[in-house]
Amino acid sequence: MRSRADASVALATLLLLSGCGGGYAKTGLASWYGEELAGRPTATGERFDPAGFTAAHRRLPLGSVAQVTNLATGRSILVRINDRGPYRHGRLIDLSRGSAQLLGTDRRALAKVRVRAVPHGRPGTVVADGRGAAPVAQPPVAPRSASGLYLVQVATFASQDRALALATQMAGVVVPAGALWRVQQGPFDAAAAQQARDAAAARGYADAHLVATD
Repeated sequence: MRSRADASVALATLLLLSGCGGGYAKTGLASWYGEELAGRPTATGERFDPAGFTAAHRRLPLGSVAQVTNLATGRSILVRINDRGPYRHGRLIDLSRGSAQLLGTDRRALAKVRVRAVPHGRPGTVVADGRGAAPVAQPPVAPRSASGLYLVQVATFASQDRALALATQMAGVVVPAGALWRVQQGPFDAAAAQQARDAAAARGYADAHLVATD
């Protein structure tokens, strides 16, 4: 009975993939989300894990695997679709922080990617390293502040709602920057600012850095 049930699930998945165009492949923009949504239920019913290798997509079957390629570097990874979205115009896929870090797109709000449905695979697998993969950058050093005070710029989002959610969690503020939203903490003296930056990095915001207040 169990083998028959497993076969039925596999057949259903194949049919769903066929309904998405069989060899679904599309190029577009990827965004990502992290601790600000940690623990919230996804479309599959599981709790969102920012460190997991998952993604949200509007059409691909829940539980299916997709190959995502960073078009700037050629790096490709496998992710599991466990949620629906993104619902903002022009977005193709929403990656978890873990997926974005593995793909090398976590240092910007949006990245151009190619998404392709695959029949199977282990999420978190690096399919192609990409010769142009960007090196891991160190946080930029802030200019010396005349007042001795600094802000910590934790992260930048394309979504105001996500920026507000993170700012609430980290006792920060949201600062508009064109079409983007920055989450900042402070002001702090130099030592406290460095501690706050390190704490943000430990929570997964490796690009957090200090900004002089003057």
